[in-house]
Amino acid sequence: MIPLLVVGGYFLYKQYSTQINERADKELVYEEVQWIQYLEAATANGSNFLLQSPDLLIHPAQEEPTPYPTITNTNGLKARSNEEIPYRQLAHIVDINGVPYQIVIRKSQEQKLALVSNITYIMLLVFGGLFIATLLFNWMISNRLWRPFRASLQKVRNLELQKMEAVRFEETNTKEFNELNGALNTMVQKIQHDYLNMKEFTENAAHEMQTPLAIAQSKLELLLQDSQLNDTQVGSIAQATEALSRLSKLNQSLLLLAKIENNQFVATETINLTNVTQKYLRLFDEIIKDKQLQVHIQAEEDFTARLHPFLADSLVSNLLGNAIKYNEEGGKINIQVSRSSFCISNTSQQPALDAQHLFQRFQTPNKGTTHSTGLGLAIVKRIVDTSQLKITYQYAESMHRFCISQA
Repeated sequence: MIPLLVVGGYFLYKQYSTQINERADKELVYEEVQWIQYLEAATANGSNFLLQSPDLLIHPAQEEPTPYPTITNTNGLKARSNEEIPYRQLAHIVDINGVPYQIVIRKSQEQKLALVSNITYIMLLVFGGLFIATLLFNWMISNRLWRPFRASLQKVRNLELQKMEAVRFEETNTKEFNELNGALNTMVQKIQHDYLNMKEFTENAAHEMQTPLAIAQSKLELLLQDSQLNDTQVGSIAQATEALSRLSKLNQSLLLLAKIENNQFVATETINLTNVTQKYLRLFDEIIKDKQLQVHIQAEEDFTARLHPFLADSLVSNLLGNAIKYNEEGGKINIQVSRSSFCISNTSQQPALDAQHLFQRFQTPNKGTTHSTGLGLAIVKRIVDTSQLKITYQYAESMHRFCISQA
């Protein structure tokens, strides 16, 4: 649209300028003819003729006559104000009774160019108004045309599977949008159906799988109390009990991951991670004392994040639990809290961890341990990713450091 208006305006301007020049040229040629006729009569007796004024110059010439006049644009000074103005000038050497005369005629273009300027200004106003009107018209048409699309887009953005609200994309007057809304209706129904199936599975698995595991574990613990068992039998039962305990933890961790990935935990409040850390330090107090760990807390300001309370507990307990579990006897745990970050560091005999695979499932800092499910840091990473946070890992001066900050 804009290029078309620019090109059209340029050609109109050139057309007006050309017509004005052609008209001025005709006037100059006509005036030259009048002066030639006058010169022929005035010099018929053999006398010379000389005339000079701001717009006219006639005098005998040394050059040979030219067949055609030369018409050019030039500038000159205005008589009263000495202001430079544009002129259209005709120059021609003609033969008058055997004597060559040069005729120079000038016509002021000031008024005509002012007319062109006014016409150009009016054209710009018209084109500008037309352009604004076109934009306004296109905006109104576009707004009306795309209104159903924006309504569907807003419904997609506001879709929350946890609320399980019925979402229906209405029919419109546009065939393409009807096809889009039909596809969206089918897709949303399938997503809600899959979400319900996944939610039902995780709830059933949490209950149905944990119950037999708990029963088997309690039976084995009762069996361990039998005084008639020999050492070999006691050892075998203890190994089975430990395996069942690990299987129970693994089941709980996998179900928790599934729930997190399925967005079944909705962030309901802003959690102060400093307070959560203090709570778990009290819970882990006996383990910390048993390992003779030194805990240093440096809290400049509280670090807060919008999290589900259960996920906040899981986040802190996993990080702090790892810092205790993989620490050395008499080691250190440093907790640094500020408004922008929450960091936990711990000493360890383990070298630097593989940061590329550290947060993947079933990755443990100590491959030899049988007490870890290998899902703790994977759970931490999923919690962080779904809560607009980020986690980083560093190793320096024999300290493993995990930091959480706002994404």
